[in-house]
Amino acid sequence: MDSVKYEKGKLLLLDQTKLPVQVVFLEYVDYLSVADAIRSMKVRGAPAIGVAAAYGVVLAAHQYKKLERIVFSNKMEEALNKLRETRPTAVNLFWALERMAKVLEANDLEVSEIVNRLEKEAILIQEEDLAMNIKMGFLGQKLLSPGVNILTHCNAGALATAGYGTALGVIRAAAKEGKVNMVYVDETRPLLQGSRLTAFELMEEGIPVTLITDNMAAFFMQQGKIDCVIVGADRITANGDVANKIGTYGVAVLANYHNIPFYVAAPSSTFDLSLQTGKDIPIEERNPDEIRKIGEVWIAPKKVNVLNPAFDVTPHQLITAIITDKGIIESDYKLNIKGMFF
Repeated sequence: MDSVKYEKGKLLLLDQTKLPVQVVFLEYVDYLSVADAIRSMKVRGAPAIGVAAAYGVVLAAHQYKKLERIVFSNKMEEALNKLRETRPTAVNLFWALERMAKVLEANDLEVSEIVNRLEKEAILIQEEDLAMNIKMGFLGQKLLSPGVNILTHCNAGALATAGYGTALGVIRAAAKEGKVNMVYVDETRPLLQGSRLTAFELMEEGIPVTLITDNMAAFFMQQGKIDCVIVGADRITANGDVANKIGTYGVAVLANYHNIPFYVAAPSSTFDLSLQTGKDIPIEERNPDEIRKIGEVWIAPKKVNVLNPAFDVTPHQLITAIITDKGIIESDYKLNIKGMFF
């Protein structure tokens, strides 16, 4: 299932806030609307955010392509900054925008040629992400034994990427090999990406799935129902610490206690080697009403104080392996990550 589709001068995004009840694609022709779609999580998942942001730059270029070169450049820098401000934690956003910014540095080109090159770069980013996901799936499924029971947290599937998925890409590839007995999907409060999106994706693929609440993970691990955990990532630092959807750290602690392998699947674009440890990762704080309400239904007192971090950081010590498009990374993470990228 494609969550991001581009037609010349027009971007289509699957509105993930409406899934699984409605499958609705929204049309965008200006970058500010794309920025709002990223901020409001109509499009979500680190790789998909990066792809959408790249196309947002393309839409801005189409908006401003008739302006003088210097004015065009100023407007494009403004667009880049607006898109950078949307989500602070997922590094794929900044990775994709940096690639688009480098295209804009070609001062010797006419505006029309820059627009063409931006469009080609955004398409390439999307194609590369899909290829990385497929490669991760192929490599990651080799870690899994036949009859495996997997727990996954949040949504790291085709909906969160340019297609196929990171964590779900590994699961999808393992299912193709006939290895998957059951995938346990926790709800992933507060926005229920597990129950709304991951369960939906797996059912669409015909992969066995069982939905559980977030606070059931320990019980099913204790009962021997879980053989491994596979999650995605929004940012990975130089030492192997991983930022992912809030609740991931707790699942990792539980897996560690029960001696269950804990795998992270992420493309090379999710690594931020400028940050040494997870303590340096900015954590997005979201609207308190995401916890006070489900949809439009109040489930808590309207004025109760709320903390709503969107992500937490799992220390590398709790991670069995990181599955990437470049290969499988195991401890010593700092040494092996450096060796893979340099």
